[in-house]
Order: sequence, then structure tokens, then C-alpha cells
Amino acid sequence: MTIDVPCVQPFLGGDWVTGEGLASSVPDKFTGEPATSVQSPSREQVTRALAAAEGAFAAERLPQSRRAAILDRAAELVEERAEELRIAVAADTGYVAADVTAEVTRTAATLRMCAEEAARLAGEVIPLAGVSGQEHRFGFTRLDPLGVVCAITPFNSPMNTLMHKVGPAIAAGNAVVVKPADQTPRSADAILRVLLDAGLPPGLITILPGAGEAVGQWLLEDPRPAYYAFTGSTRVGQHIHASVGMRRTQLEMGSLASTIVCADADLGRAAKAAVAAGVLRKAGQVCTSVQRLYVHADVIDEVAGVMAQTLAPLRSGDPRDPATAVGPLISPQDATRVKSWIDAAVDGGAEVVAGGGRVGNVVEPTVLAQVPSEATIMQSELFGPVVLLRPFTCLDEAIAEANATPYGLASGIFTRDIGTALDAADRLQTGSVHINETSSSRVDVMPFAGMKGSGYGGPEGPRYAVRDMSQERTITISRP
Repeated sequence: MTIDVPCVQPFLGGDWVTGEGLASSVPDKFTGEPATSVQSPSREQVTRALAAAEGAFAAERLPQSRRAAILDRAAELVEERAEELRIAVAADTGYVAADVTAEVTRTAATLRMCAEEAARLAGEVIPLAGVSGQEHRFGFTRLDPLGVVCAITPFNSPMNTLMHKVGPAIAAGNAVVVKPADQTPRSADAILRVLLDAGLPPGLITILPGAGEAVGQWLLEDPRPAYYAFTGSTRVGQHIHASVGMRRTQLEMGSLASTIVCADADLGRAAKAAVAAGVLRKAGQVCTSVQRLYVHADVIDEVAGVMAQTLAPLRSGDPRDPATAVGPLISPQDATRVKSWIDAAVDGGAEVVAGGGRVGNVVEPTVLAQVPSEATIMQSELFGPVVLLRPFTCLDEAIAEANATPYGLASGIFTRDIGTALDAADRLQTGSVHINETSSSRVDVMPFAGMKGSGYGGPEGPRYAVRDMSQERTITISRP
């Protein structure tokens, strides 16, 4: 029997069109059965889409009040259509219900913050009269849109991270072209329909599903986008930076996140938070997931025991089962890779505290101790449901090892000593340091950017991204 699956088409020039590029099928992440069909655009269609976006931007410059109203209405529609949007996210990602719900809820909140920023976007008065001989002059700055913003978005947050790029672009008055992740096209299509129904002029948004090697590369080669917003690997981020020259970028890239638990911490809270942030949320497929958990040697056995006890009753498997706590990884290749890294670490002497198994695309939530420092799972970004326990006796050791990676996105530290906490915050080389929270403690209102190989260009976070997606200009007036 043939089962009809939803089809995602390119949306360009204000309408859905038949893709003239490669057609593909996106599988269900648990069963492997076809879940979505995708029509990709041809190179000519990508070129035409960018020309149309540029033309729409020139023809229809939305006032701030209208941008704010559109984004606010979109937030309302996300809440009204929550079940429909949850279905799209679940089909794309294979996430369990809690993660799907959080993705939709956060999308509404991000839209609402973008609406607020659209309404209050403003420059500042320049104190020219404070300069001798300039008393007759008045000056101010204004924030104008850049033109076309290109957003290249990841699979692991297919709606909220997309909105962290699209929302600020619209709030600043730009047209936006989106290349969603290959694995998660339905979420982008669903949120597109929300924005159109909220009143966004169709010409100001474009969705081009397809492979990064084709569609993404064509977007980089076109001179029209003024700004590129990207979340993904450091390798691809470096390629984007090298390709687009002096155009602005917002690159949120790879990570190998660490969290430190000192002997004086609330150990139960720290251990349970590490489980939630390291292996449960999105099956560990989060750039800030706790991969390395540094625990003082005096309390590491206690922390390991709490983690194992917390995980013992939890079920992994079919994300449609309400009892499932951890669902599949995004692809069979990723499940194979994660399991192979676990096995290699165990072969090298690591101890399995919890989990370690795999069935299909589902890797059990896993805690490993005594992992060799040279193991691949210690040195490379995992993106899977595994936490590595690392003992330390001196905080300096933990901080030095946490810093000794090419990345610097986020970190966390649990301690009751404020001096210790602030000293660690001074020395940890990450864009965010969370005290008495894990590395994976981002809130959407925060500025979010990494150091080293984890970030380049402007930060995410609606307030910050809106300004970065604007051109600040100076206007002066002389009295006659």
C-alpha cells in the first residue's frame, strides 16, 4: 500500500513552486519510513529567488509598527496552532513530547520578543553640542534594514533557532531567505505559513529546502544577501566566512561543552541537571549539552550514583510513546557514530556507569567514567546522549582541561562559594558561563555567541540580533 506523505516545496517570489532540483525523501527518525518528500530548487530558481527577495525589499519597506504587529500576531498563531506545529516538529526530529512542546513554546516566546524589539528599535542622540564650535548642530543615529538576510538553520532546533534568525531579520525590516536543514523541512514550511497568515508580505520571505552542498553553496555565491545567519558545524561556518567576504555574518558553530561540579555544590541538583542537559534533552543533540562533566574527586562517586539512579527507570525508544524519555538520533549514521565512540572509549578502559546500548537509531542515555583523555569521544563534539565524568582535585585542572579545546560556546559550574564561581567565570573561555546551572542553560532573551571555533560575528538573542541585522547611520542637522 502506498502511503501519501506531505511534500515541502520551495517558496519563492511570493508563492510555492515546483522544485526543479533534486527530489528527496526525509525518513521518520524512529521507523525509517518516509515521512516527508522534498522538492529542492535548481540553481536558476535560487538565483531567481534572491532577485525576487531583493525586489520585494526595495518595493515594500514595512514601518516598525507593522513589523511588530506581524510578529506579535505570529506569536499568537503559534500558540493557537500549537498541536499542528508539534506534529511538524515531531515528524522532522523524532523528539519526545517534552522536547517537541518546548520547541513550539519557545518559538512563540522568541517571536514575541522580536515583536517588542521591532517596536522599540531606535538609534541615539549624538551630543554634538558638547564639542566646541558645534553648538549649532544636532545629530542622531538611525537603524535601517540591510536588505536580504540569508538564514541557514540546523536540524536540532528546526523552529526556534530558525525564528532566532528570521524574527530579528523581519523586526529590522529586511527580506529573509531561509535554507532549512535537510532533515527538518516541515518545521520551516509550517512556520512560513504562520508568518504569511500573520500578515507578512509574501515577497519578504523565501524558503529553499535542499542540500547544503547545492542550495546552501549557491546562496553563498550570490552577491545579493547582505547578511548570513548560520548555526551548524565549525567546518561549515569557516567555509561560509571564507565565501562571503566582507558581508556580515552571525555564525554559531561547534562546541564541546563542559560543566564543573565542586565538592561544596548541591550534588543532587547538579547530577540531575547534568542528566537532563546532557542525555535527556533532544537525546543530547544540543550544541551546549554537557559532554564533559568535571566532578571533584571527593564526590564523584556520589554524583555518578545519583545519575545512574536517575536514569535507571527511564525508557528510551519510540518517541510517540508518552513513557519514552529519550528518542532516536537524527540519522542511522549518527547513531552508528555515537555508539562506535562509546565502544572505542570502553575498549580503551572507560567504565559504563549507565546505558551504553543502541537499538536502531536510539542510543541509550549513557554515562561513562574513566574515559581516556585521548579518546575520540573526549576530543570531538558528540551530539548524542552521553555524559563523560572527569574527576579533578584542583579547580585549576578542570578549568585548564575545559579550555583546552578548539571551542568556546558555553560552560557551567556548580558551587556554593561565590568567589570560586566568579573566578571560574573569569577564566573559562566560553561565550556564556552559567553559575549553578549547566552549560546548556540558555534562555532565549540572552545574547548567545561563542568564542574561538564556536562563534564569529554578531550574537543571537532578539535584542542583539535585530541591531546586528541593521545598518546604523548618522544624520546631522545644522541650524540655518
